Amino acid sequence: MPDFLLELGLEEIPARMIASAQAELQRRTVALLEREHLLADDYTAASYSTPRRLTVHLTGLISQQSDIREDTTGPAIKIAFKDGFPTAAAEAFARKSGVQVSELRTVSTPKGDYLAATTVKRGRSAAEVLAAELPKEIAAIYWAKNMYWRAGKPERFVRPVLWIACILGDSVVPLIFAGKTAGRASYGHRVLSSGNAFEIVSPQSYLAQLEGEYVLADVEVRRHKIRKALDHVTRTIPNARWREDEALVDTVTHLTEWPDVLLGNFERAYLPLPEEVLVTVMRDHQKYFAVEDAMGKLAPHFLTVTNIALNAENAEVIRQGNERVLRARFNDARFFWDFDQRVPLVKRVKLLENVTFQKDLGSYAAKTERVWEICKVLEGLTQARGFTVDFNALKDATFLAKTDLTTELVKEFTELQGVIGGLYAEAQGLSQKTCDAIKDQYLPMSAAERVPRSYEGSILGIADRIDTIAGMFMLGMEPSGSKDPFALRRAANAIVRILAESGLPLRLPDVINAVTPALAIAEKLKAFFYDRIDFYLRESHLLAYDVVKAVMAAGADDLPDTIARAQAVTSMRGDEQFLAVSATVKRIKNILSQANFDLTAPLIDYTPAGGPEGNLMHKSAEIQVKVNELSKRYAYREALEAISTIRPEVDTFFEKVMVMDPDLNIRKQRLTVLATVVCSFSNIADFSEIVIAG
Repeated sequence: MPDFLLELGLEEIPARMIASAQAELQRRTVALLEREHLLADDYTAASYSTPRRLTVHLTGLISQQSDIREDTTGPAIKIAFKDGFPTAAAEAFARKSGVQVSELRTVSTPKGDYLAATTVKRGRSAAEVLAAELPKEIAAIYWAKNMYWRAGKPERFVRPVLWIACILGDSVVPLIFAGKTAGRASYGHRVLSSGNAFEIVSPQSYLAQLEGEYVLADVEVRRHKIRKALDHVTRTIPNARWREDEALVDTVTHLTEWPDVLLGNFERAYLPLPEEVLVTVMRDHQKYFAVEDAMGKLAPHFLTVTNIALNAENAEVIRQGNERVLRARFNDARFFWDFDQRVPLVKRVKLLENVTFQKDLGSYAAKTERVWEICKVLEGLTQARGFTVDFNALKDATFLAKTDLTTELVKEFTELQGVIGGLYAEAQGLSQKTCDAIKDQYLPMSAAERVPRSYEGSILGIADRIDTIAGMFMLGMEPSGSKDPFALRRAANAIVRILAESGLPLRLPDVINAVTPALAIAEKLKAFFYDRIDFYLRESHLLAYDVVKAVMAAGADDLPDTIARAQAVTSMRGDEQFLAVSATVKRIKNILSQANFDLTAPLIDYTPAGGPEGNLMHKSAEIQVKVNELSKRYAYREALEAISTIRPEVDTFFEKVMVMDPDLNIRKQRLTVLATVVCSFSNIADFSEIVIAG
């Protein structure tokens, strides 16, 4: 079975887009070949990428599709023939089937005799399929931003396509995409190689040949080389270590084809500046790694990852250039730090009147007032539920939270907004709780970041985001499809995480009601947040979709409670009794649905005297009391175990009782018994949503 290799050569791809595109190209290629029945059961798939190329390598391709025989039925005999001669209907069916009328046969069906034909669909070769279908898959790759580069041509891609190599076994697959016809040619490192094209001998030789041209195409090989080089160079500094930064490692991995690491230095005179400022300048602006001493304090060194092999001749030139650039950036930061301090934060509050938040929602000064009103509501609820919040620190943090937007340092380093405000607040003698809340107001900005460290910071972060979300919803600017220009989903994700992980005694309705009493917008917001909660449970807690659906059907307003219920259901998935009860609940709900029984309406007052109905009602009531007690302690595993004990009574009920009795009153009573059982435990999960094998 031949190997297959596809390499797309491009102008430099933005680093942040490479990983997802690499994975998608592999996924689309494999899906195409599986769909076309061209992959063996033991196939393997690998993908590679650099800033200049995306590559897929597959083993176990089947060279030729099998022919497919198909039997098709045509018109009835009485329509197909008249006076023993074929009609236009018979001739049309024969043409469609690719056979002569004489080759058609008669088949008998319950509806009568019909014409039939056996056709053979010739299988295509793998090369034919790839040449015809793979360009469509390449064109369908999603890019956050893409471009046209050929006047009058339809294709859009992240960057212009410079070459395509496409090899199946020993042969070239001449597919065409973006005006380029695939061949064997590829190119090495832009600087270190000769610059001339070389021919790929075979898919198996691809990685070795590229390495000979100073390209490490395997992402993990480059990543490993970078980490080893960072360790090696750092060991030249006594008692030092490079500051671990996986996101930056990932970035520089996707920025290089032949990475090497260089040590640089900067003057100790810059160390009095806040570490957050120095590290941000190095990391976000220059892609440098910070170095720290044995105590974790910033050291006057940095590490830069180059895309060129270093030697004694070029290393010093590159080092001096990097140090010169960093010195200039640090000088700017120091100047802005000193300059901004001339106007304290409290005097910058009025300046927010001149900073627009959104044209229809006014200035940041107006936003601050709205946020404070929300904070007061959330703070009052938190205090009323027995949790201590520093009211004055929260108020100071709220009114100063956005003032750093008026500073020169934030204008220069926008990614430091919030952090700079907190640092200025510290320098100006405000309370630590105020400073921490200002610093943490934008946390978490991603799944990898922590939530705010204090209740004050958490309340401020929730209030700021819910004000933005509600304001945009009221303007009709809610996200749709893949479009979310105001990052409202990310803001909602952060609120969900804070509610789930901060320890605040707040529920989702508390947050929504604090910002808007309008029912229509409140319902929209709840639906929007429930979608984000579903995403959080599946992505952050890795819960199965049916478990998430089951627990959210019982409500998800209390995030810690929802998580506890979901984890308990997950832990019981392998329990035979639990699965049997889940199947029973599904059966009961089907019966109630077919009987048009309204589970949302109040149940009639009915208590059976005894027998299977009475035993089931008694057991249900007994379990419900126990479940309610356990639920107060989040002891949902024990609650589910208690629910599972109802199985014998349910089984007996279904064995000995006819639910759909001809007597309508008796039928309604028995349906009420079943509805009572379902409703008794519906506050934990809708067990009918649990998927049961078989």
